[in-house]
Amino acid sequence: MRANLTIKCGTHGERVAAVVCGHMLLVSDKAWGFIENSSEPSDLQAWCTDCEAFFLNEGGISEEFEKFNDRQIVCDFCYATLKARHSVHVGRISEA
Repeated sequence: MRANLTIKCGTHGERVAAVVCGHMLLVSDKAWGFIENSSEPSDLQAWCTDCEAFFLNEGGISEEFEKFNDRQIVCDFCYATLKARHSVHVGRISEA
């Protein structure tokens, strides 16, 4: 089991670090989708549906994918907020 890395969040202080794509941090009414890409519950990593489609099209992580994904580090509380905001549920309609 690896030790969790921490980050100093401007809102929540010293917290466990998490990784999300940059799309989720854009100010928008759009729900980008939230795809967690780690099977380990303590390994908080996610990207949006656009990143998932790009990843699948590339056949994996490529330099182009890395640029498109624009990986960002957030705290675990911010990660949970982003998950709630961007998770797309059946019956939920988001405006693009």
